[in-house]
Amino acid sequence: MNFTKLLLAVTFFTTTLSFAQNKAFTLEEIWQGKFIQERLQSLHSMNNGKEYAVLEQSSPSGDTNIEVYSYETGEKVKTLVSSSAINDLNSFQGYSFSKDENRILLSTQVEQIYRRSSQGIYYVYDVPSKGIFKVSDKKIQSPLLSPDGNKIAYVLDNNLYVLDFASGKEIQLTDDGKKNEIINGVTDWVYEEEFSIVRAFDWNVDSNKIAFLRFDEKEVPEFSMDVFGKALYPNQHVFKYPKAGEKNANVMLFVADIEAMSSDPIKLGAYKDFYIPRIKWTANPDILSVQVLNRHQNNLDLIFVDAKTKTPKVVLNEKDEAYIDITDNLTFLEDNSFIWTSEKDGFNHIYHYNESGKLINQVTKGLWEVTNYYGYDKKNKQIFYQSVENSSINRDVYAIAIDGKNKKRLSEKEGFNDAEFSADFSVYINYFANATTPYQFTLHNSKTGKVIREIKNNTPLSQKLKQYDVRPKEFSTIDINGEALNMWMIKPKDFDPNKKYPLFMFQYSGPGSQMVRNTWNSANDYWFMMLAQNGYIVACVDGRGTGLKGAKFKKATQNDLGNLEVQDQIAAAKQLGTLNYIDESRIGIWGWSYGGFMSSNCLFKAPDVFKMAIAVAPVTNWRFYDTIYTERYLKTPQENPQGYDNNSPINFVNGLKGKYLLVHGSADDNVHVQNTMQLIEALVQANKVFDWAIYPDKNHGIYGGNTRLHLYTKMTDFIKNNL
Repeated sequence: MNFTKLLLAVTFFTTTLSFAQNKAFTLEEIWQGKFIQERLQSLHSMNNGKEYAVLEQSSPSGDTNIEVYSYETGEKVKTLVSSSAINDLNSFQGYSFSKDENRILLSTQVEQIYRRSSQGIYYVYDVPSKGIFKVSDKKIQSPLLSPDGNKIAYVLDNNLYVLDFASGKEIQLTDDGKKNEIINGVTDWVYEEEFSIVRAFDWNVDSNKIAFLRFDEKEVPEFSMDVFGKALYPNQHVFKYPKAGEKNANVMLFVADIEAMSSDPIKLGAYKDFYIPRIKWTANPDILSVQVLNRHQNNLDLIFVDAKTKTPKVVLNEKDEAYIDITDNLTFLEDNSFIWTSEKDGFNHIYHYNESGKLINQVTKGLWEVTNYYGYDKKNKQIFYQSVENSSINRDVYAIAIDGKNKKRLSEKEGFNDAEFSADFSVYINYFANATTPYQFTLHNSKTGKVIREIKNNTPLSQKLKQYDVRPKEFSTIDINGEALNMWMIKPKDFDPNKKYPLFMFQYSGPGSQMVRNTWNSANDYWFMMLAQNGYIVACVDGRGTGLKGAKFKKATQNDLGNLEVQDQIAAAKQLGTLNYIDESRIGIWGWSYGGFMSSNCLFKAPDVFKMAIAVAPVTNWRFYDTIYTERYLKTPQENPQGYDNNSPINFVNGLKGKYLLVHGSADDNVHVQNTMQLIEALVQANKVFDWAIYPDKNHGIYGGNTRLHLYTKMTDFIKNNL
């Protein structure tokens, strides 16, 4: 066995804690938010590059303000908007500026629809005149100010509208929108969930054209679930949800000319059964970029559409034996050349193409991944990005010339570094944290990376935690099935290597995911520390199929989800079980969503390795999950039935010997409770004894009120009683 240390717990941190009061964490403290970090909220860099705006709430009045601060000094420059000065507007929840910053869109009464979508009442505030007006008396979706600030487009009842501020005229661009049939301007459920996109329209730079998508989902099968509420009869929620192998919505692209009052469909080519995951206008007001992806998601065309002639032209094609990830890393420069990221050399890197799609150069290279693209500084011809060049469990901020020269690491501290740049890229705010340091926010010079000033830290949280028995993560790698897998471990206080401890494993394991990261604690981490305080060793291993170690490692599980990942977790449990200080007869595992799919498989397929498992909101049969996600990794059930059946927990219930807790929310629109109900039936028919819980009207996150506290109390008791 070979454990290679990547990062040791910081000596000063552990020494400081030796003088602490060693207070134990409680579930009530964790889930009532006692250890929440302070963060910067809704920051917008002003066009002048010298100031930034943030959303703040005054206490005790409760007024909402947009305050403008100086980057250099941190001093408040002015209050741009205050709800106290606006009649009939007590507060607002969010804001966005027009390109010239003369108008601000304010959101109120925001109501969540699904994971990323919402609707609300919106107001437009005119900065020069300090006037304000309501966009609509009804709740609208995805409003977007035009670049010139004189118009706004939005979706209402599945139709796309434009409101012209100068004339006061409302233009209805579509009239065929209908729930569960036709959607214009926003996406259907599966695009929202799996392509991370809700708004499906975009203004051109001249503010006279809008491109939008139309979804015809009449033939998509419906899914229904009861929402029980408190009324005498439950309410049935019915929505279109294409499960693997089933019919998707037919998607069409349109370009509307606002001045000509016309809307024309765009024929992209002889595509069949395809997706349009992104549309975006280029720097040319007449050229629209469109990404078209085949259903297998391994062939992507970047198309430029001439809005005058309605002619499409493929300027870039990407192919992959497995799949192509969709990102927002497409930036058009003034000459209409563009920045693009791709895994085509085996690692995610930045590329620069000319306006015709010819490669100018590969900007970044190496056996490491670019994890975020921040933008292009046209004045200094520099690109700013984030990567894992300094270990896959860390993140750093870099600058590089667009020709690929003069790369410079701007961040200095080891851990998770993220950045938010000023509009002119002269300075940036660095967000830093690691496993022993809560988030720190500092202002830096973009040329040198040097700190200009501190903005905010979480010293009060650090001081508070000195009272507690904080259990640090020990990062290492573990050699499993020919790979050095990233791992962390949390040990009990006064750990004795000659004593036997039960092991509780946590994982997610989904394609491209990462759970072993050198960053600050989540709520789960405090729970893991609490378990360690109760005498458990907690460990997490990122197996094959997880991300940020190259495309080959990430895509090793293609067409066979739940095979190699399960093998890795079983092998890791066995290998850890050989350690002198781990009781191999007391190993448990848990996970949520994909992690619940994994923990179920581990318990059912390796009953002599795992004593118990907890599965929260698990996929139990990939045939029940949606087209875009499932087919990306497994193709369709018709093409790859063994990929679906050989690793779905529902088919392996006869292997259950240990203790099993199964949990689901009844209103989970993502991983339907159908997964759990059919697994329950299979377990019952196999005469297997297990525990289960259904949380009424809770979605995939299973939260609200005391729900999380109840869930983690139940899981904690289950662990204590069975491990």
